[in-house]
Order: sequence, then C-alpha cells, then structure tokens
Amino acid sequence: MTIHQDEVRIDEGVVRSLLDEQCPQWAGLPLSPAGAGTDNVMYRLGSDLLVRLPRTADKARSLRKEQEWLPRLAPLVACSVPEPVHAGMPAAGYPLPWSIYRWIDGGEAGPDTVQDWSAFGADLAAVVRDLHGIDLMGATRTGDLSWYRGGHLRACDEWISRCLRDCRATVGGDIDVETLERLWREALALPEPSGPQVWLHGDLKPTNLLVRDGRLHAVIDFGGLSIGLPDAEHSTVWDLPSEARHTYWDALGLDELTWTRARAWAIAVGASGISYYWHTYPAFVAECRSRLQAILADAATR
Repeated sequence: MTIHQDEVRIDEGVVRSLLDEQCPQWAGLPLSPAGAGTDNVMYRLGSDLLVRLPRTADKARSLRKEQEWLPRLAPLVACSVPEPVHAGMPAAGYPLPWSIYRWIDGGEAGPDTVQDWSAFGADLAAVVRDLHGIDLMGATRTGDLSWYRGGHLRACDEWISRCLRDCRATVGGDIDVETLERLWREALALPEPSGPQVWLHGDLKPTNLLVRDGRLHAVIDFGGLSIGLPDAEHSTVWDLPSEARHTYWDALGLDELTWTRARAWAIAVGASGISYYWHTYPAFVAECRSRLQAILADAATR
C-alpha cells in the first residue's frame, strides 16, 4: 500500500536483498510481515528480531536519533523500549537507511489485551513521568529532535485550520467539526505554556503501546522522539477509554490549561490525519475519526 507520493518500494525481496548484502549472519532466518504504519514497514526476522524500513527519505531521519538515544533512555523508563542492533545502509534496491531491533513480544493496547484500563492509564502515566523527568544530557530542540508537537499551538494554526476545513468537506456529516474548531480556538486563546522542555515520545497512541499479561509492557516507535513542551504528549489519551484517560490525568496531576491544550493537539493530529490520508489510508483515517469522536463525547460531559 503506497500512501506517500515519494514512497520507496518495500517488499520481502527488498528486505532479503538488504540482509544478504549487509547482514549475512541473519540472511537465512524466516521473514514475515509484522505491520506497516504511516512512516515505516516492518518485518519480523526469525523469532528475536524486527526489520524496520522507512517509507520515505523524510521518515528515515528518525532512525539515527533512535540509534543514538534509545540505548541511553531505555534504562531510565519503567517499560521496555526498542533496542537497535543494526544500522542498515542505503543500497541499490533500497536507497534509504534502515534498522534492525530486538523483537518485543506483546499485543497492541485494546479491549482484547488490556485487563484493567485504570491500571493501564496509571502505567502509562508512570512511563511519561519517567521520560519527562530524564535529564536532557545536552540534547536541545534542534535538528531531528525538533518536532511540531513539542512546540506552540499557534504555529500550527494556519495548517490545522485548513485541515479542519477539509474535515468539514469529508466527514462533516458524521463529526461535529464546528465544535472541534471552537475547542481548537479556545486553546489558541490561552497563554502559551512556559514550563521546561522535556524528552517527548511524540506518538503514544495504542498501536505504539504493547501489552503483556494485561498490563503495559513496552512503548515502541520512537520516530517522533524530540525535545519540547509536554502538552502534546498527553493528546493520545483520547485514543483510550475514559477510565484510562482520567486515571492518567490524575496520576500526573495535570491542570485544566494543560488538558485544554492537549485536547487541541489531539484535534490537530486527528484533523490533519483525515486531511492527508483520506484517499490513501482508510484504516488510519478511521483511527483519527474515533479520536475526534472521543474528544466530542468527552467535551460534552465537561
């Protein structure tokens, strides 16, 4: 499935060629598809490894920072995170860097895997507290460690307003885009946050949260790893059931201004996802629609 105009072709033959050329010690292991997201295509390699290949040159930029920073961050957070074991180089059949990681067992967070959503919300809050409390170790919000979700809402207003207009044209009959736009505007009117910058995962949605034995076990896909303001980090809690969301909120002791800004970031990610992927990635559009509907349902009770 091609979802970006500048996407590089990725299939099993491409992966086999890369392994034969650069990792002959693993070239004979079984290879099977292990999922595909908006940024990467994954293959399981044997029983213990995962091959991750960026879809575009822009998405490939995240590999270098994962290889540099994940080994330093991993011992400091209360869950498993990906462990890079090989930094793949561009080749004739695949002109981008790629990576191999240790395989982490677990299922995506959902009703079939999570036993207690309140406990899950508390576990996620503990991971976020750990991550945001880690010393920056000299890292700054520059280069690959600078991402829009760690910045200010107002910088995104023109773009997100355009995406909300797109949503009105596509899903406006099913989703109350007018209320979403009002909530977005209310957040823009707030003072900008002035707290310290922290480490951010950037995309703590359920597909990046692995569950084992009913509890949060691992956080994966640090492609959005960055330094910035923490408000946007909390936006993905609207992807979770309300009991997880409110337990998370209470565990971190977040205030109403942070809640309002985080909700605006959730609107931004949902609206932009629908706008960009409307014709190419219906499964991701469905995720974005569910997020926006959860925001509206939650706002109606406050």
